[in-house]
Amino acid sequence: MAEHNELGKFGEELAVDFLQKNGYDILETNWTFQKAEIDIIAQKDTTLVVVEVKTRSSIEFGLPQDFVKPKKIQLLVKAVNEYVVANDLEVEVRFDIIAIYKEENKYKIDHIEDSFYHF
Repeated sequence: MAEHNELGKFGEELAVDFLQKNGYDILETNWTFQKAEIDIIAQKDTTLVVVEVKTRSSIEFGLPQDFVKPKKIQLLVKAVNEYVVANDLEVEVRFDIIAIYKEENKYKIDHIEDSFYHF
């Protein structure tokens, strides 16, 4: 597996652990619909939380969250709409980003709630 794939998988594992420690129930990881992949689908109270995880080995070229592009957002919205319909859910949906990057031999986790709105 390529190094960036391993880093991404490691970041997703850190994100799942972080969310669980903060009271989220993990419903799905790497859930796919057509061309879209949702890294984590979680639930906290009555809110379905769609989490995009971005992991970088450094922030030399920008913060991880800066790499979530409009096309990715459109795909996430389409996928979560399918997830909600397929599972017959009546929930509020929130989109979060978990940005993970290395800072002095440690990984820093930034949880950005309501990070973007569907359009």
